[in-house]
Amino acid sequence: MAKTQKVSFKLNGKDVAVEVEPRELLIYTLREKLAHTGPHIGCETSHCGACTVDVDGMSLKACTVLTVQCEGADMVTVEGLEQGGVLHALQQAFHEAHGLQCGYCTPGMLTRAWRLLKENPNPTEQEIRYGISGNLCRCTGYQNIVKAVQSAAKKLAAAPA
Repeated sequence: MAKTQKVSFKLNGKDVAVEVEPRELLIYTLREKLAHTGPHIGCETSHCGACTVDVDGMSLKACTVLTVQCEGADMVTVEGLEQGGVLHALQQAFHEAHGLQCGYCTPGMLTRAWRLLKENPNPTEQEIRYGISGNLCRCTGYQNIVKAVQSAAKKLAAAPA
């Protein structure tokens, strides 16, 4: 039996503590131990981005991060975007602009786009395409994803502070 250690971090605004093996990947901790199944397991090599989460203000691919590296971190997954039962502007825009088809990439795409809009609230089309380039979508051709991010940016800019 491998030795485990306790790791504590904030997940979507809530403090969590979990016992993990030192070699355990964050994606497995999130999905199997913490029941946060929004981040998907895609390629397991960091190429697709389906597992993208936000850790301490950075988009990270949870399939290549050890859970022990997240000690004390502040983490957001796609489940943390909606607040009080209300979809985030990005989630609503993806729905309205048909920014998804099969939905497999959507959690990682939403989480990455959320960080992109935190970093750049008014991105150009080219900046959006570059900003999401680490997340692959095999269905949409990206056009509607870009439109959704543009729409969300406008909604967020118009919202009262």
